[in-house]
Amino acid sequence: MRKLLNFTLLGLFTLVVSCTPSSVQKLGVFDLLPFPQELSIEGSSHLKYDEVKSYFAHDNVELPVLGDLVGNINEEDNASKAQIEFKIDASLDVKNEGYTLKIENSKITIVGKDTEGVFYGFRTLEQLLQDAKDQDVNLPLCAITDYPMLSYRAIHLDVKHHIQKTSYYYDLIDKMAGYKVNAIIAELEDKIQYELQPGIGSKDALSIDEWKKLSDYAMERNIEISPLIQGLGHSSFVLKHEKYKHLRDDPERDWEYNPLDPETYEVQFDLYRDAMKATPHGKYLHIGGDEVHTTGRGSAKSPLELQLIWLDKVCKFAKENNRIPIFWDDMPLKQAGVYKAMFDTKLTAEEVDKVWEENEHKLLKFLDRFPKNCIYMRWNYDSSEAIGNEKAMNWFRSHGMQVMGATAGQTRWVLMPQEESNMDNIRAFANSSIKNNLNGLLLTLWDDDSPHFELYMRGIIAFSEYTWTGDKRTKNAIKAAYRHREFANTIASSENSFIDNLEGPVRFWKNALLKGNQRNHLQSKKDPLNTLVIEFPDKNKKGEWSAKYEKRLMEATSVMKKTSLVSKKITAMKLSAKRNVYSLEVYEQVNELVRFGTNILLSLKAYDNSKPGVEEKKTLNALKELKKEYTDMRKQFELVYGKTRNLTKPSDYILDQDHHVHLANQTTSFDWQFYAEMLMLEKIDNGIVEYYSKSNLKQ
Repeated sequence: MRKLLNFTLLGLFTLVVSCTPSSVQKLGVFDLLPFPQELSIEGSSHLKYDEVKSYFAHDNVELPVLGDLVGNINEEDNASKAQIEFKIDASLDVKNEGYTLKIENSKITIVGKDTEGVFYGFRTLEQLLQDAKDQDVNLPLCAITDYPMLSYRAIHLDVKHHIQKTSYYYDLIDKMAGYKVNAIIAELEDKIQYELQPGIGSKDALSIDEWKKLSDYAMERNIEISPLIQGLGHSSFVLKHEKYKHLRDDPERDWEYNPLDPETYEVQFDLYRDAMKATPHGKYLHIGGDEVHTTGRGSAKSPLELQLIWLDKVCKFAKENNRIPIFWDDMPLKQAGVYKAMFDTKLTAEEVDKVWEENEHKLLKFLDRFPKNCIYMRWNYDSSEAIGNEKAMNWFRSHGMQVMGATAGQTRWVLMPQEESNMDNIRAFANSSIKNNLNGLLLTLWDDDSPHFELYMRGIIAFSEYTWTGDKRTKNAIKAAYRHREFANTIASSENSFIDNLEGPVRFWKNALLKGNQRNHLQSKKDPLNTLVIEFPDKNKKGEWSAKYEKRLMEATSVMKKTSLVSKKITAMKLSAKRNVYSLEVYEQVNELVRFGTNILLSLKAYDNSKPGVEEKKTLNALKELKKEYTDMRKQFELVYGKTRNLTKPSDYILDQDHHVHLANQTTSFDWQFYAEMLMLEKIDNGIVEYYSKSNLKQ
């Protein structure tokens, strides 16, 4: 028998066995995420996925937590009887967490550098078993040598504006373990029931014990959860409460603590203590510290000095409690005048050096006051390749400080992430971190405008790939691997891609019904119905409205066509998907919301261009029907989102001052998601009433 192999570094491999020139049998398509460092394929083994039933552990190595496909395997007392053998070999020539995996005809061997390596060897095996099961084929004959390029691969879990149902977090941890993410930074804010400062935690918050159980569960799957408790700024979740108003830096703003008030630290340290109790396996304590504008209260101390006073105290606390503090590094760099150079990709090395030559003395003046036990986290979400970004990181390192980068899978994008899940920037910062021998990278996933977490998944998977494997596959190959692993191998091809096609319609939807980029400001501006929402067409000036919004209406027509195609693709994928259909349902609801907002525009256009009489009344009736369509659309949207998310805040929840106009922070109900549509429907109602009133007609 002659064995043929079609294999590319794109990460997809297809096994084909040719028995005779006229008889070719396809044995399987396999795609691993993240892709291994080394992989060789020889053909097909004799093992089917349901024939892997037993294991033998050398030297009594403990069996790691397993997924469903291998979770019921039995232990054998003799290696010859088992389909899987595994062991730990500390001398294995790979990095920590690395492993080798070999599949022979009737035997699978996993050798881990450490316990984590054994765990990840099994996780890779599970992906191979899943593909074999999906296609009803044998496992491949293969040899894998694998290890991570970055040792700390953390995603951000931001729960400040809403919390998911607890079961979702357990499912998320299982999925992240499979993609070899090994850490979570949980931004807890008021979603933990603080015991030392009761009253700060929201009524829907998880208890310390619930967070601890989640942390234990994650640690069993090699995921370490560390907390992020915001301070010096971003502290509205505390300072909005009457009890803590006296700790404000500015009595009128609930954003910043007063760093000169000793009670500030009593409160913050109590929050830290409870957060560390809730995350007992975390080695870090993320203290925040970004976007601060302290006044000093007449002390004559500069903003930089005030920042460092606070940073010194909280870093000492972290050290005393055996935690490594992580600090967003932007404020000292901004206060020293080198901030903008970190984001300007047009600046040459010479221009960046000049900026630093002119301003570095402001940092050096306080150099001795920068804590050395702290990790300075250099966040850059859209231009990490800028020379100034690397310059800033190297400045900290050259002065004996630890540095870590932070990229983003979600920033301030509304409804869903944009720019191909920010894959280019994730890739760039991962490459930079690997090149500069940094310890790790954080993927921030901000909840400011609160898209569904399922929509972050493609960005998380890209992060998993780039931080574990490095830059070996194209974006399109990773997108295909995402579809393969998340849904089914039959969905991997580009004809099933729709996410990128939905980005443009979502961008259009955000402000389709508004005068300018105003969706985030609808709650904060006076009389938004009349000042921010586009007008109802004037019945006496037919066609003027359509002429005024001609460009917008042309785009609306295009958006409707695009969303129709997206709808068809999602429907077909739901029928073919073998797993994670819920993710497709969430995308489906995003698409339907976009379609509804766009349909409002096109319905208004039809009325504006209608002829008086029967045609005009028909278009008015269509406008009346929009309210029922909205009710049905929202009901389905909330039904789908509500499967995993708590959609409303407690009835007594106190909204803060919303300094950064976070959509999800503007109502205790789920109205914030639909507020532009709600206002537009109100305007349509008013317009219809006025039409009949001026026409002396009954509706």
